Amino acid sequence: MAQGSKKAVLYAICVNAIITVLKGVAALATHSAAMMNEAVHSLMDTLNQVFLLIGLKRGGLPADREYAFGHGQKKYLWNLWSAIGLFSIGCGLGLAHAWHAWHNLSHTQPPESVSVLGLEIAPVWISAVVLVIAFVLEGYVLLVAGKEFLSRMRAAGRRNPFAYLMKADDPTLLAVLLEDSIAVTGVILAATGIGMTYSTGNPQWDIGFSVLIALMLGLTAIFLGKINMRYLTSVRDQGAERAFHDIIKNHREIERYHDLRSVIVDDTHTVVVAEIELREEVLMRNLQQRIAKHERELLERVPEHRRTESVLEYAETRATVQATLEATEELIDELEAELKQRCPQVFHLTIEIDGLTPSSKLDDPGQFETGL
Repeated sequence: MAQGSKKAVLYAICVNAIITVLKGVAALATHSAAMMNEAVHSLMDTLNQVFLLIGLKRGGLPADREYAFGHGQKKYLWNLWSAIGLFSIGCGLGLAHAWHAWHNLSHTQPPESVSVLGLEIAPVWISAVVLVIAFVLEGYVLLVAGKEFLSRMRAAGRRNPFAYLMKADDPTLLAVLLEDSIAVTGVILAATGIGMTYSTGNPQWDIGFSVLIALMLGLTAIFLGKINMRYLTSVRDQGAERAFHDIIKNHREIERYHDLRSVIVDDTHTVVVAEIELREEVLMRNLQQRIAKHERELLERVPEHRRTESVLEYAETRATVQATLEATEELIDELEAELKQRCPQVFHLTIEIDGLTPSSKLDDPGQFETGL
């Protein structure tokens, strides 16, 4: 999952770095406000994707003493900084440049031609070539991210791309997909503004579309910030909880469950906690055989002459407890295996059974003899 996101991010970084230079040079040569805002847009995209790459690498670190569940949430934190910081800055710079262009509209005239390798070329053609290159490159990166997104959507059993966009579990891929979609839209807006200015002779078209490009960056910051905040606020894994509900219904040993909770640590790790009540008549069905087996194994460690009444009573009590815990542990292991099979992102399941703690095992039975 992370590999597909990393591939999309690396493609996006390389392409946007090239496009940033091209748009910047074209903006300086043509004095176009829309082209300058597109250069700012591409620069913010490049820096943002660098942040996403850092988040992927930091978030992929395994669990350690300080981070018990791994570093997965660092990915969301870097994404949040990127979205709110860089895109907000890009929006502000874009609006400031548009205001500056509007304020100096009567004092600055765009050049009638630009000399390139000794050739005099109209500024509109420079802008057109750069925008066509940008459209092709941005479209290719969007295609890479779109294929990965659709692959994830089909794997999740979803059919509506817009609904899945709001519920997908990898905000890094969503960020790349959204940025590239907006980048292609930005190229179209810039081309429209420059084309309208060229055809009408009114530079206000160019400035007006540059404002739209800047506002797109601001909306992107809000949307991506909302997505990443969702994963930094202990959001529940509804899919894992539904799967747990379905699994419980197929186990006759379980009377009911309650206090079911889950938390998404990151896109590949979910913790599920629940309390269940057992049907004693079902649980007791094979318990006598288990108790007899454990009691026999315990007494085999004690010589005949030491098997006093107190020893026999202790062995029976301990065998009963051990058999009960063993049966509940096997049930929990079965529930966990079924849940992980249906929801691979679940890496930890904690279940309490009527006050018992099945995960806390008895001491090694080998200590029975020495304890007498």
